[in-house]
Parts: sequence; C-alpha cells; structure tokens
Amino acid sequence: MHQQAALVTGGATRLGRHFSKALADAGYDIALHVNRSREEAEEVARVIRAKGRECEIFPCDFLTDDLNALLQSATQRFPGLNLLLNSASAYEPAPIAATELAMLETQFRVNMFTPLLLTRHFAEAVQEGQVINIIDNKVAYHQYPYAAYLLSKKSLAEATRMAALEFAPRLRINGIAPGVVLPASQRTSDYIEWRIDGIPLKRQGDPDHLVQALHYVLNNAFVAGQILFVDGGESINLEGRHSENYS
Repeated sequence: MHQQAALVTGGATRLGRHFSKALADAGYDIALHVNRSREEAEEVARVIRAKGRECEIFPCDFLTDDLNALLQSATQRFPGLNLLLNSASAYEPAPIAATELAMLETQFRVNMFTPLLLTRHFAEAVQEGQVINIIDNKVAYHQYPYAAYLLSKKSLAEATRMAALEFAPRLRINGIAPGVVLPASQRTSDYIEWRIDGIPLKRQGDPDHLVQALHYVLNNAFVAGQILFVDGGESINLEGRHSENYS
C-alpha cells in the first residue's frame, strides 16, 4: 500500500504554504507545485522534510505548461497521490469598465480552468481520492472592482459543485472560501477595518482557522459538493457594501 500524498498548487506561498505544512503534519507526502516562487518552495520543502515527510517541487506555469504532464509527474513520484488541493491563484483588480481580455484570460486560466482540468486529470489517474478547491468568500457578493478575479472564483465554486456530482463516489470534492485571513500586502489599514466592520464576529481570521477547516473537509467522509465559508460570517452579512470605495 502506497503512502498517501497530496498535490498542492501554489503550495509555497500565502495560504498554500500553511496548507502544505498542515497536510505534512497530517501524514501526507507533498507534491509541491510552484511557478515563480522557487526560493519559497525550497524553504517549505525543507520544513516538510524536517517533519519526516517527503516533498518534491514541481514547477509549472499554468499559462503555458501542460497540466496533464504536471499531474502525471506527481503521480509517478508519489503513487499514493489521493488529494488534489487547488490553492494557486491569480489576482488583478479592475472593474468591468476597465477589464481587458488579457486580464480575463489570465485569471480564468489560473483560477478556474486549471483547477477544473487538474480535477479531470486527477480523476483519470486515481481510483479514489479528494479534491479541495480554495475559493474566496467574496463569491457570496459582487465587489465589481475585482470583476475578472471574482467571476473566475464564482465559476470555480460552481465547477466544484458540478464536479462533485460527476465524480462521486470515487472522488469527494469540496471547496473552502477564506475571508479576511492573509490580506494582500497592498491592502490599507482602512480597507482591513472596513472589512472587519462587516464581519459579525468583528475580527480578522488567521491561517489556523483555515487549517481547521481543511481537517474537517478531509476527515468528514459525508461532506461533498460543499463550499465551506471560513470568514466570521462576513459572507452572510454583506452585499458589496460600499465596494466602490475600496478597490
């Protein structure tokens, strides 16, 4: 019987880094996808190996490279691969009025087409397993200053539900939608305060909250086709409130 393993896209930075380490703690060997963040990936790999787990880095540019080749390389290296965690993301803010075709192509390619196609290839390669897509709690409303990004994530949420139906019972497919946990570096304190004001729990989250959600989705065998919002209730409280002021 092969050792269980996970392919984590975008697993070297931001939330992906926390997910990679948490999966190693849970007993998974890690196929660590990276695009440009090679130095960060090497550091994450060192940490994972120090935990007694195996980790190999798999470079892949989702705009140009062969996704099936990535999946095949990961399964050859880790025959026990039984988890695909799609955490890689592309983000470029712009309202619809300023959205160009290239922005749509890039963000849909990384945020929606790649997770969908990797899920297809994963389903072809494994007998059974899980797919977890990292989405965004903003799919619950319509902050138009992030049009291409948010539309791509909304599409990923629907693709998650659709794939959960198509590939059950062999694959259990779910999503996690983080709220204000690791804001991008360009975010101002005013923006963070505005977001927290709309969160019923009146606080910012931390990566441990998402790791707990990851464990829940991994370990509850009767959960399928769900998008788990981990956002302090923000997604049930807002409908793009004054979003034009905080692009």
